[in-house]
Amino acid sequence: MSIRVLIVDDEPLARQRIRGLLRDDPEIDIAGECADGREAVVAIREQSPDLLFLDVQMPVLDGFGVLEAVGVDCMPAVVFVTAYDRYAIRAFEVHALDYLLKPFDRERFAKALQRAKAQLARDASHAALPLTGLLDEVKSGRKPAERLVVKSAGRVFFVRIEEIDWIEAAGNYLRLHCGCETHLLRETMNSLETRLDTEKFLRIHRSTMVNIERIKEMQPWFHGDYVVILQDGTQLPLSRSYRQKLHELFGKLF
Repeated sequence: MSIRVLIVDDEPLARQRIRGLLRDDPEIDIAGECADGREAVVAIREQSPDLLFLDVQMPVLDGFGVLEAVGVDCMPAVVFVTAYDRYAIRAFEVHALDYLLKPFDRERFAKALQRAKAQLARDASHAALPLTGLLDEVKSGRKPAERLVVKSAGRVFFVRIEEIDWIEAAGNYLRLHCGCETHLLRETMNSLETRLDTEKFLRIHRSTMVNIERIKEMQPWFHGDYVVILQDGTQLPLSRSYRQKLHELFGKLF
């Protein structure tokens, strides 16, 4: 009996890589591919795959969001594909069927696939049970990210959180401002906000976050709004709806 596999990754080259590694396996039937978490939720419900290769970091709805949306009781066996931080890797080692840390080679992929096959052969109905522990641990105890993985033109950059001055939304991406350099990260503002230390980064607008250490002063603007001025002179609007967060941090000074 063949194993129906669903590949979920927002990067076309990553999906192509996994598909190529699976192509010659006579036991594998590739049920489909998804470019984001929302597509994955629909595909899992409609196609009921046996095995899922699931990217963790995706815009709009990430891999953990897929688990929550589908429900761990309804999830197939999962091999996570990730460039995540060390804490999450430890969680995967304890609770996940297996994980692939990008970039992975053919040998490591074969080992993960063999482990998934063995688990499915033993008891397909219990292959996803450890996901409850994974989701609980990642949600309740994940440490703030210390670095971000940025991919550009086939290269991978590691940006330390402390180097970021401010962050702005740019369509389906976030633009990280780091001194004279900028980097594009494919992630949503809401998703990234949950991964950052709230004592170091502050949301000041629906499309802007700022490193608190870079704030020099604030000046009144129009209609009760303020302008946040950074140490390098950058001026960013502080939306009235986010002013309460500054009050909580610094007291009601304005």
